[in-house]
Parts: sequence; structure tokens; C-alpha cells
Amino acid sequence: MAQLTEDIISAEHAGTLDGLLYQRIRRTPGAMAYRSHDTQTGDWHDTNWQEVGRQVARWQAALSAEGLAPGERVAVHLRNCQEWVYFDQAAHACGLVVVPLYPDDRPDNIAYIMDDAAIRLILLQDTGNWKRLAPALAGQEDLRRVLLLSPPAAGSAGVLQDERVRCVPDWLPADAGTLQRRDGDPHALASIVYTSGTTGRPKGVMLSHYNMLSIAHSALTMIDVYLEDLFLSFLPLSHTLERTGGYYLPIMSGSAVAYARSIPQLAEDLLNIRPTVMIAVPRIFERVFARIQGQMDKQPAFRRTLFHLTIEIGWHRFERQQKRAAWSPGLLAWPLLNRLVATKITTKLGGRLRIAVSGGAALPMPVAKTFIGLGVTILQGYGLTETSPVISVNVPDDNEPGSVGIPLNGVEVRIGENDELLVKTPGMMQGYWNNHAATADIIDNEGWLHTGDQARIENAHIYITGRIKDILVLSNGEKIPPMDMELAICLSPCIDQAMIIGEGEPFLSAILVLDPERWPALAGRFGLDADAPDDNGTEKLQAWLIREIGTRLKDFPGYAKVRRVIFTLEPWTVDNGLLTPTLKVKRARVMEKFGEKVRAVYARGPVGRD
Repeated sequence: MAQLTEDIISAEHAGTLDGLLYQRIRRTPGAMAYRSHDTQTGDWHDTNWQEVGRQVARWQAALSAEGLAPGERVAVHLRNCQEWVYFDQAAHACGLVVVPLYPDDRPDNIAYIMDDAAIRLILLQDTGNWKRLAPALAGQEDLRRVLLLSPPAAGSAGVLQDERVRCVPDWLPADAGTLQRRDGDPHALASIVYTSGTTGRPKGVMLSHYNMLSIAHSALTMIDVYLEDLFLSFLPLSHTLERTGGYYLPIMSGSAVAYARSIPQLAEDLLNIRPTVMIAVPRIFERVFARIQGQMDKQPAFRRTLFHLTIEIGWHRFERQQKRAAWSPGLLAWPLLNRLVATKITTKLGGRLRIAVSGGAALPMPVAKTFIGLGVTILQGYGLTETSPVISVNVPDDNEPGSVGIPLNGVEVRIGENDELLVKTPGMMQGYWNNHAATADIIDNEGWLHTGDQARIENAHIYITGRIKDILVLSNGEKIPPMDMELAICLSPCIDQAMIIGEGEPFLSAILVLDPERWPALAGRFGLDADAPDDNGTEKLQAWLIREIGTRLKDFPGYAKVRRVIFTLEPWTVDNGLLTPTLKVKRARVMEKFGEKVRAVYARGPVGRD
């Protein structure tokens, strides 16, 4: 990127989220706003800000004709696309409150959210989505309009017999002129975002226009983003990190956004789009890391040695840039190693990636070290839906990958009882929708929001050390924070998912989801029937898995020893109720599913002893 230009719209100048778009259209009408893939032609098409404004005006006119009152709730249930933006912006311009829904969420969960928020109108992808949701939504009298983005497929026209259902192409007016600015209240409720709790029903987080605008602007005061930047969007826009950081922030900075087609096609999209900024959850980086490791395992010893040398010298180079390491002669080899090794790998990320932000969960240190050692700037951050969402982030010239960064400008943090991280922020929610008791539980009388995460603060950086509610207490009183252990275990190429258990027991065990592609070879090695993956009857396989886990936990304290495992090939997903829509494990549900096997494991006792 030869020339980089800043053109940031402040939160105060924007006023509201729809005001932000209005200002961007005025400033750079002809600049590219969005890039999308056309499934009919197979081509990528660009849309400028002026055209975005024209489309939003059409959606606003159609929404206005529905006769909804300001403050009423409308829901969006789409994959990431420009129409998500059009609907969201038009709804805000009508004074409506937007409730984003996860595309992969279960119908019963969506039904609960829609009932709780008294949704009046919902935008869906197609007839397939409506057929899946309709039975769960039966009897919801608040719902007056169902919009289908795609026309009914052959044989599905019957869904239009429901008078509430309209196809968007027929519902939108042909033209509605130019977008007009609304004089809205920045502190009015803009969105209710339902948190995907690991226990119980989700809670509706109430966020104002100012909440999200203030966080987006604060992030831009710490990380430079330019008009010439191109974001790649693939985290669901229903995820607050993507919404604030990958949607509102690029409008604020004037950057363009390209919508990836899908996670399976992400590698190809990276090569085609060549993004300069990417926001992702750790799982994405972990998958790339595992693929790199798998490819290295197949290489001759010389190439593996060259790869590891590149990572070590690249990491030392990074530490020197951060003023945490001295110069060494090995750094002289970096230009050659960069050309022979690093560039060949980073080219597969598009070759132009300036910044990659990781959030939503902890980024394992071996993964961070590998990417940074290859020259990729990964900035780990931290936040909650309740804080719009960013609380802290590492910055390029003060990047401590083991931490979740420094607080955003305007954000206050302190350590409370039981090492809990407490926060005051302009992004703090207005409270939980219809749940005053839950609001009082998380925001105290002094205005501090209790994150539920244990932390320490060193050199202004925040280090998350555990989750208060997830702490396991063994029968001997030893307290175990399982999160980091689970992340380390999942770096094994044969383990896809892991959950540490042992509450009230004498030793730790692990429930594992094994990689189905590696299972046949593993089963054959230990004389197991590959078609009976839930057979846990061989002590040799138990011992091997425990040793494999042990190698991943070798740098952990002495308490981190797993003595038994339960394994399966069935993944934990949103559909089977074992993951939240933000891909967090529902620990209680997993324990319930494997309850009988857990009891059997502890009845048999540990495998091996110190």
C-alpha cells in the first residue's frame, strides 16, 4: 500500500449509527465500500458508498411503510452480506431497535429471543430458513412481517400463502431517492444483542448508538486504519466484535469490507481478496496453525529445521522491535529466511495483511508465536458483549501476545475481589433487557461492571488468568483453571475439542473430541474397531492419549495432569446444543451428555501415577 490516508469520523460527529453512514457517504461517495461474490457469475463486485446510500434509502422507505413505531424491535437472521448492512442502517434510520440473530443458532433459542424481545419483523436468508424456524415461532403474535432475501425456490412458493411473508425484491421500492439524515439521540437504544450463555437462557444486552460508536472510535485512536485498507469479513455480524470492529469501524475509517463466502472457502478468498485487515477468533488461527504443522510433518528434516529456525529468528526480531530483546547475529539471516520460508506462507493469507486482530477467546501462545515469527502482526484483544465489546487490545508498538493488551482510551479497569477484572467504559451496556436482577448482578452500585474473569495487570497490560465460574476444585482443595489447559490440548493434531473435568474428584480427566480423519489410523494402532469410536475399553489407548495430552501440558504447573480421558468423534456443535452460537462449550450440557461415562471413569481410578 503505497499511500495511506486517514479520514476518521468521530463518534460525536456521527451522532448515531445511521448518522455515521450519512457522514461517510458525504465524505467519500465514490470510494469502494463493499466487495461481494456473485454466485451467478462467479465474479467479485464492488459497491461504492453512494450506491450503499441509495440502497439503504430503499430499505428505509420499505420499513417505514410497515408502520412500526420508533423503539420497536426488528431481527436480522442473515449470513454476512451487504443486505445485512442495508437492513441494519435502514432500521436505525427509522428509529427501530435491531436484534441480530446467529445464522446457525437453534430454532428454539431463536424463538425464545424473538418472544423475549417482542420482535415485529424478521429478515431471513431464504425459504429454507423460514421452514426451519416457522414451527418454533408458531403462536408468536408480535411477529407481523417475515422478509425473505432470496425468492422461493421451485416447489417452495407455498410459503408465500402466509400473509406475513414477503420476498425482499417485491417488498423494496424501485427507488427512494437519496438517504436523508435523521436527528437521532446518540444515547437511545440501538440494538439488543443476546449473549450466548453457557448456562441457562441468553440475556439481551442493550447497547446504544453511542456505546458502539465510542468503542469503534477509541479503537481507531490506538490502531491506525486507513481509507486504503480492505477488511475481510467472515465472523458473523451477529457477533458484537465483528459488528463493532468489522462493520461500524470501517465506516468510521472509510475502509472497504469484503465478505468471505464461507469458512471452507476462506483460504481461496484470502488469495482473491488480499485483505489488509482481518478480525478473527482464535479457532481460525488455530486451524491455519494445525495445517502448517501438518504440512511440516511431511517435509524432510532439513525443511522442518529451516521452518523452526525462521520462527525462532522471526520471534526474536519481533521481541527486538518491541524493545524486549537485544540484537544478535542470527537476525542477519532474517531477509533470507523471510524470502525462503515466511513469505511463501504469508502469501497464502493474501500477502498484504497489515493487521490481524484475535478476540472472543484466548489465543494459544504457540499459535501467536508462529504467526508473529512469520511476520504477521497479530493483536490479541479482549471484551464482552456487555462492553460493546472491546475493553483492551494490544497495539503494534506495544504488543505482548501473552496478554489481552492495554485498555482502550476512555476505559478504566481495576482488580477486585478474587482477582476479578472490573471495568468502567463508555461502551457499557444500558442493562439486560427485561432482566433488572441480572443487571444488578453484573454492574455494582459504584458503576463497575464485573467481568467474571480473573486477571492481573502488569505494565498496563491485562492478563486473563481464569474464569471465576469455571474454576474446578478437586477433592484435595486444589483449584484448577481449565481454560488454558484446554487450549493447549487442542493444539494436538488428533484432538479437535477438549474439556477438563474433575470438580470434587481426586484427579483431573478430559473429555475429548478426536479428529475423525486421524481416527482410523489411531484405532488400527491400538486394535480398536474404527466403526465403534466411543469404545473406551483399551488401557493402551488411554495411556497414549494421556501421554499426548501430557506433552501439550509440559509447561503447566504440577497440578495440570490428566489421569483419564473420554473420547468421541461426534463434534460439539450449536445444533446439538453443546456449543453456544459464539462457539463456547456448554460445560454443563457436555457433562450431562457424558455423565454415565464420567461416573465410570472415576470409578475405575486414574491411569498412571507420579
